[in-house]
Amino acid sequence: MSDAQLQAARFVELSARELYALLRLRMDVFVVEQECAYPDIDGRDTEPGTLHLWQTQDGTVVSALRVLDDGDTWSIGRVATVRTARGRGLSAELVAEAISRCTGRDIVIGAQTYLEGWYARFGFVRSGEDYLDDGVAHLPMRRPAAGSA
Repeated sequence: MSDAQLQAARFVELSARELYALLRLRMDVFVVEQECAYPDIDGRDTEPGTLHLWQTQDGTVVSALRVLDDGDTWSIGRVATVRTARGRGLSAELVAEAISRCTGRDIVIGAQTYLEGWYARFGFVRSGEDYLDDGVAHLPMRRPAAGSA
């Protein structure tokens, strides 16, 4: 277990500073580091069913993700960790926490292809063919709801 502090909030519960920090982390990782200009601010963050999970260290957001309520399924996405905090299990802690909060329905993700094995350790299995998402190779994965076959 890391020494990072877990935080969770719906959009309406986020302070302006928290929202800024979450969006900044995602921009730094996905847009700048991965050199992928895409519409990160897609309107889904503000939906009432969306849950934001993140970790802070010394007041700085170091890892984050969001859980979307898609009706029949949950969706975990926008999993990001600052470069200087990688390799410490922060994203794994967040994914495990997100899974624990996604009850009663399957969970779906659009994983970057190189992370297929990483997500498999949480019970996700490939559910379709590879695809490009804004020029980055992804694959669909699904984790059955607890207790389902």
